[in-house]
Amino acid sequence: TLCDPVSYAYYFYYYYYIFSGIIYFSICFCSCHKTQESLLSSASGYRNYRGILNWCVVMLVLSNARLFLENLLRYGVLVDPIQVISLFLNDPYSWPAACLVIVSNVFIVVALYTERQLSKGSFTELVGFLVHCINLAIILMFPGAVVLLVPSMTPVGGAFVLGTYTILFLKLYSYKDVNMWCRELSTAKAKKLARSLSCPSSQHLDGGDRKVCYPGNLTIRDMYYFVFAPTLCYELNFPRSPKIRMSFLLRRLFEMVSQKNRWMIPVIQSSMKPLEDMDLSRMTERLLRLAVPNHLLWLMFFYWFFHSSMNFTAELLCFGDRQFYKDWWNAETVSYFWQNWNIPVHKWCLRHFYKPLLRKGFSKIVSQSAVFFLSAFFHEYLVSVPLRMFRLWAFMGMMAQLPLAWFVGRFLCGNYGNAAVWISIIIGQPFAVLMYVHDYYVLHHRQEAD
Repeated sequence: TLCDPVSYAYYFYYYYYIFSGIIYFSICFCSCHKTQESLLSSASGYRNYRGILNWCVVMLVLSNARLFLENLLRYGVLVDPIQVISLFLNDPYSWPAACLVIVSNVFIVVALYTERQLSKGSFTELVGFLVHCINLAIILMFPGAVVLLVPSMTPVGGAFVLGTYTILFLKLYSYKDVNMWCRELSTAKAKKLARSLSCPSSQHLDGGDRKVCYPGNLTIRDMYYFVFAPTLCYELNFPRSPKIRMSFLLRRLFEMVSQKNRWMIPVIQSSMKPLEDMDLSRMTERLLRLAVPNHLLWLMFFYWFFHSSMNFTAELLCFGDRQFYKDWWNAETVSYFWQNWNIPVHKWCLRHFYKPLLRKGFSKIVSQSAVFFLSAFFHEYLVSVPLRMFRLWAFMGMMAQLPLAWFVGRFLCGNYGNAAVWISIIIGQPFAVLMYVHDYYVLHHRQEAD
């Protein structure tokens, strides 16, 4: 009975444990809070921002659609397809840009002929080196002289020609080096070269694969495949994809022909007066206005060239290595950006310029500075020669990357470093564009008006 102390204690503890279990169950399974970070905090470890990225794209499309419509209503059609074609063909009876591109085949044949003679022993290494040096020097000087001296050559046509010849220069330089390494391997002068995979010998070949060995690579077919392949570094056996994917090819083709931009023209036109008057506040305002459309144009160019065009070419040629860029948008240092936004050029500089300098005893700082100097030279070459004026803005902009890289790497890190890289891209480029446009306007249009 309940009056019994033992029974009373028994029932008391029985119901106490039942009640305690219910409370514990409620606390454990009905709790709505726990220690955790907000998703936008870096400590949360959350990385899926696809929705925010889509929102940025939608806002970008809507804002620039408004800007496009505003410029169309205010300024009319500024980009006429006939005018674009006339940039290349000022004189319908004289096509200097197209002629120069055709003439480039002469330098390709000379490089191939020289390598064939070297492989047979008809040329000594010294003679072959001198022929290659002369051929490469003419590749840079000849089109530049034509662009400067031929009046019918337009700035756009000149830039296209010089870009084509610069790519050919880098390709033929790599072609010369790799074949030289192959001759060194064949004569046992450099048995342990790290570059030996570029020119495989019999021990590097798999039984089922048909690989080309030196000098079997010295053919017209092999040379022109390399000339058109989306790479600057030559190999005897490039990785190949099994077949051409038509759907992939058509998507890249659609992306190539669908990207246009016309927003910078009104801003540049309205910037001439502040630049002439040296109005610093108005110049700064125009620079900031130009920064956004210039940056969008640069991003569109990056996607069009490094993704759409190069993937289109690679798919057409069954070229297997499609790593034309890495995640440069996550760069926390300037050096990381330059190493990852243009992989073909980075590989060429690393393989044919930076590492050879290190092997010759130069320090890393000197070698890196030399790479930036070479890049600065080509940037200035591709801008100043077509415009027929030498202002060194592109050269100084590239050389300024050295102290900027030191500063960002030394004092900034993480998100701050990434923000500094983005600011340098967004602000630095439109500044150089304004300087060149101003100088070109003063040199040509204002003189004509006077």
